[in-house]
Amino acid sequence: METKNNFAFIDNQNLYCAMRDIGWDFDYNKFRRYLKDKFNITQAFIFIGYKVTNQILYTQFERMGYVVIFKPTLISKDGIIKGNCDAELVLHTMVHINNFDKAIIVSGDGDFHCLVEYLIKKNKLLKLMIPRKDKYSALLRKFIKYIFFINHQNLKYKLTKNSK
Repeated sequence: METKNNFAFIDNQNLYCAMRDIGWDFDYNKFRRYLKDKFNITQAFIFIGYKVTNQILYTQFERMGYVVIFKPTLISKDGIIKGNCDAELVLHTMVHINNFDKAIIVSGDGDFHCLVEYLIKKNKLLKLMIPRKDKYSALLRKFIKYIFFINHQNLKYKLTKNSK
């Protein structure tokens, strides 16, 4: 059965940091189109910590076709901004579970182990997209038949800026 109404749930912090760390100038607009064309993603939820100074970024995400879901941020004693969105990603996946055929979870974070397991049990997982093949939680390795690595060399030119 071909699925036509698939949703993506994107852990932006995990994706952004992974792409930055491997030196990719990641293009979120190309990524959104890729998700639509390759996996029939009709809605792509991107989860991000909210900072008032990033309003332009949030508007850009919306123009690209993402549904932006915010988590309030806090500044720790050492000045690090914290806005972990894991709970929001899980919650929104479950809230929308009857609205999509299949889901793609974009993260290499082991905190999503139970969500991935549940989606598989309900036949609702299309892919687990992990940003970096060399750096992801060992808890996710058992889902290898669903794993799709974003940093596959063939995708670099499709998903980075200044590439055709």
